[in-house]
This record gives sequence, structure tokens and C-alpha cells, in this order.
Amino acid sequence: MTVPLDRAGAILTIDLDAIAANWRLLSARIGGAPCAAVVKADAYGLGADKVASALETAGCRDFFVAHLEEGIALRGTLADGSRVFVLNGIPRGTESDFVAAGLIPVVNTLAELSAWRDYARATQRILPTALQIDSGMARLGLAPKDVSTINAEPSRLEGLSLRLVMSHLACADDPAHSANGSQRLQFNRLRAMLPPVPASLANSSGIFLGGPFHFDLVRPGAALYGINPKPSHPNPMQRVVHLAARVIQLREVPSGAGIGYGQAGLANRASRLATIALGYADGWPRNAAMKAIFEGSSLPFLGRVSMDSIILDITDAPLQPREGDLVDLICAEQTLDDVARAAGTIGYEILTRLGSRFHRRYIYRDTEMDQRP
Repeated sequence: MTVPLDRAGAILTIDLDAIAANWRLLSARIGGAPCAAVVKADAYGLGADKVASALETAGCRDFFVAHLEEGIALRGTLADGSRVFVLNGIPRGTESDFVAAGLIPVVNTLAELSAWRDYARATQRILPTALQIDSGMARLGLAPKDVSTINAEPSRLEGLSLRLVMSHLACADDPAHSANGSQRLQFNRLRAMLPPVPASLANSSGIFLGGPFHFDLVRPGAALYGINPKPSHPNPMQRVVHLAARVIQLREVPSGAGIGYGQAGLANRASRLATIALGYADGWPRNAAMKAIFEGSSLPFLGRVSMDSIILDITDAPLQPREGDLVDLICAEQTLDDVARAAGTIGYEILTRLGSRFHRRYIYRDTEMDQRP
């Protein structure tokens, strides 16, 4: 849904230049190894077509999505020389779709591997393939016994051109966690049982664990979009999203007035309130009772977050917002990670929940452009 600016209750601004700058920063940290981009879930909700195009222009050539349909959609926006990997493997019977779209499946099970090999034989093709190893996360990937089976039966890889062997770190955002080193050792042990091809282990936080985790390709996702990959340190990434909501009503209430659902808020003095057009239907967490920012002043939430609106206490604001004005919800003063902490979750969830009712504005090469139908 494309929402015209003059009808939108809120505006989400997405800085593609900042995403490209974040990719370049991560690329610089890893020396010579290529830096991929994870653009699954519509580039974490920000628009995979626009995000991937900006990253490709910046020099990125390897992209990761979760599902086949995401890969098919993305393939149409990228140049032939760029690669698209599909993390969640090959749904039964979709082998021809992968080939037609020029996608590289990340194979996670022996059954998938057999079906992919059989399709290669039946079509007399050499099919590009990535293998994922479960090195200690117990989510996706070949178990150690599966890797041993492939090592003992090399014919399972016949007709396949192995392009990448990868795994995923479970605890990379905690540099001191012992699982990081254990997974790296397990990954090295298991990949040594497979043909010598490029290897990949590091996600966004994994990049900051240092050179031994970089291997031949890194796969940042969240850090590209401004989420802090080092939660206990200052965020090294540029801020990517800005969310502002429109004031749709002003009112004055007496001391003691109940405010919002359940009258959960209470005016402890005569107060001036502003209602903004943003709520949990737009992805704002119902339990994130925070503030908005207007002309440098904090406007605290008062009462519960509703489906389509939030009530602000503007009594003490030196500059009073008027109906139609925009107040900031995600900005320099209140970051995506701040909102996530207040909601007891992570920036990934906040970002991917941001809804479709916003007017979306993109910044690219220092020029603002509105989303087109």
C-alpha cells in the first residue's frame, strides 16, 4: 500500500545512503573478504528492491533471503553478476523454480541435497549449491552425522557446483560467550570434511569478533539497517530509519482526568494533550511507553498505546505542537535500539514490524524521494 504524504498519519524515512555507508564500514573491517547483505523479510521491512539496488551500486554482489519467493522477487532487481542465496532451503518440488530464477539454494538437509542432486541428473545440469552446517545453534543446517555421510559418499554432491559452506553464530552479540569459539572450532572441523570451497560464519555481530570469524564471506543483516551489532558498546553504525507521526487532535483536561483505555493514565495537574496517528497496528509495541520529540522537547506518552493512536503530554513543551505537526518517534534522540529496550525485545523485531500505513520516504545520494506505486 502506497500512502500519499498528505493523507498519512505517520512518515517513515529510510536512508539508503546510510545503509550503503554501513555496508562500506563493515567491508572495511574485514579486509579482503567479500561482504554480503542479508535482505530477507523485505530488507527487514525497509524495501528489499530499493535496499538491494543501493547496496549493489555500492559494490555488494552477494545477497541472502529466507524464502524462494523473496529470491524470485529480488532476482529481478539485480544484475546478472550478483548472487542470491535462499537460506531456508528448497521446498519440495521447487527445484525448477530455483533454476529458472538463477537462485542458489542453501541446502540444510540430506533429503534436500538428494532432491537437488537428482534434479541435476535429470536435467543434465551443474547446479550451484550452498551447504549450511549446524555448528551449535540447532536451528538449520546439516548435523555432524550428515556431514560425515557426505564425506563418506561424495557421490551425493555429483552434478552440484558447491559455492559456499556456511554456518550461523548463536551468541555473537556476546563476545565473551564460550559458544562463539566452540562454534568456530566445530565449523572448521566439519567443513574440513567437505570439498574446499569458500566458507562463511559471521553475521553482523560476528564481524566484530575479529579475523578468525571472517573466513571468505561475511553476512551482515541488522547492522546494515542501523541496529547496534555491539550492544554493550556505542553503536558504530549510521542511523537508517526516522519515524514521525502526525498530531491529529489537541485537548486540555483538568487535574485528575483519566486518560486512554482503562483510564490507565492520570492527569496529576491541569494538562494539555496531543493525540498522534500511530499505534500498535503500525508496529509500535503496546508495552513501549516512551516519548515523542518535538523541537528538542520530550513529550511523554500518557495512558496506553492504542491500535491507531497514542496520547502525549505536551503541557511542559516550550514550543507547542499544532494539529498537523509531526513529532518524532524514532530519531537521533530516541533510537531504534532504545525503543526495543523499552519493549523488552530487539531492534530486529521493531524494524520488521513497522507497518504499511506509513508514507515512506527514501533518501538516496542525498536526495529525498517518495515511494511510488
